Amino acid sequence: MPALVFDCDGVLADTERDGHLPAFNRTFEEFGLPVRWSDRDYARLVKVGGGKERMRALLTPQFVAGAGLPEDPAALDAEVARWHRRKTEIYTGIIASGAVPPRPGVRRIAAQAAAEGWTLAVASTSAQAAVHSVLDLAMGAELAARFSVFAGDVVPRKKPAPDIYEYAVDHLDVDRSHVVVIEDSHNGMRAALDAGLGCVVTTSAYTADEDFTGAALVVSTLGDPGPDGSAAEVLSDPSRIRPGSYVTLADLAFLLTAPTAGPD
Repeated sequence: MPALVFDCDGVLADTERDGHLPAFNRTFEEFGLPVRWSDRDYARLVKVGGGKERMRALLTPQFVAGAGLPEDPAALDAEVARWHRRKTEIYTGIIASGAVPPRPGVRRIAAQAAAEGWTLAVASTSAQAAVHSVLDLAMGAELAARFSVFAGDVVPRKKPAPDIYEYAVDHLDVDRSHVVVIEDSHNGMRAALDAGLGCVVTTSAYTADEDFTGAALVVSTLGDPGPDGSAAEVLSDPSRIRPGSYVTLADLAFLLTAPTAGPD
């Protein structure tokens, strides 16, 4: 059977601006660290895969000295791990509050895929607890239980390295040609493509202007039908799927058999 693999942040919910960024800044405040990331700062930092890795980007010699942090690498790593654990607690609280809504279409497509026997998974470089909180929000507990979750530090290299998708495919025991990945960023798309997987992109708050050459389909959102639904804007369609106002599971299934036709 085919497999549908979602990234988490920016795909299941647009979590970076309204979830991760405030969680990082609240963590910095709690620990008395002399930094607050602006929206512009974070637009640059989201290109760094992994929350601990973003925090480590702070650790210049000047910052370490100014913040009174230990210079010993092992002790510094322990501090970053402590910050990140607290940041994850804050973040999961934000998600649990319902402050960040699921993105249109993700539950609809996942529910149909589950009904038709597709394998479902999330592959993300975010922490396990953070991913599970967003998955439960986006899918509801019953549907979320159908997902395999591959997240956090299960692989040594974060996206754009293909490791997380290589790991997911190996553990799902599926044929690469039968996998569709839904991503929102160039780094995520690159990870999926370099793992030999087909990729659909739904652009998110910080990624709309990135280069998605290589994706089979690029849309603003998966969309939902009905008067209260959100229409999908097609930004690139090299596989000539021609989705309507929302992307369907049949559109994704078509990607498993259609050759890429070149730039749209």
